[in-house]
Amino acid sequence: MRESLSPALDLLEAVGRWTLGVLSSLGRFGTFLGQALASSVTPPFKFWIFVDRIHYIGFRSLLIILLTGAFTGMVLGLQVFVTLSRFGSEAFLGPAVALSLIRELGPVLAALMVTGRAGSALTAEIGIMRITEQIDALTVMALNPLRYLVAPSILAGIVTFPLMTAIFDVVGIFGGYLVGVELLGLSQGTYFGEMQAFVGVDDIMTGFWKSLSFGVVVTWVCTYKGFHVGHGAEGVARATTQAVVLSSVLILVWDYFMGSVLP
Repeated sequence: MRESLSPALDLLEAVGRWTLGVLSSLGRFGTFLGQALASSVTPPFKFWIFVDRIHYIGFRSLLIILLTGAFTGMVLGLQVFVTLSRFGSEAFLGPAVALSLIRELGPVLAALMVTGRAGSALTAEIGIMRITEQIDALTVMALNPLRYLVAPSILAGIVTFPLMTAIFDVVGIFGGYLVGVELLGLSQGTYFGEMQAFVGVDDIMTGFWKSLSFGVVVTWVCTYKGFHVGHGAEGVARATTQAVVLSSVLILVWDYFMGSVLP
């Protein structure tokens, strides 16, 4: 009887072990974020480190945001124009492009681009500091490594992600303008006039709150993975890959939940 139940018990044990591992990992993630946020509001404040993180995360990602935003708006303008022309509604090209970018595509694509460029570099940088024992040296000197390495990055993410999203949206809207007005012959007044009529403050705030939350999620995950990196170069490479993949998945999942809650 015991032997017949053994496979079922082994499966139950494996499921239980996996569940406990997931809950333990979530607890470590939450504790890490709580400690980082507590460090960010505890004086003295590391202002110049914060400014350096803004440059590291935001300014260095500006070129890829400009390129991605421009071509996203151009592709969106082309495809939406083709779709609307089948219903004789080409006049609504401006609102369709603007709402798609402001509410969904802008925050999500900007966050994914910054994750691939700055998030991976952030994980690798902290991971290298961990394996070369620089973080341990800060601890030995009675300096909180979260205050120097993690808290400024999270605060910089909160500042830079909405700014990157705003730039992405503006460039994307003008990319749609270039295709719809300059190439396909839509009236300039129609493009911007209908956009002004249909795009409201609620739509802008939806994109803002999404980008703000993405800034926390991306910097949180990337710094956590770098802080808890494995041994050697292989550990840094694995942590960097995990950080980018997990951040990208969380961006898409959280975008759905934010979209279902916000108006």
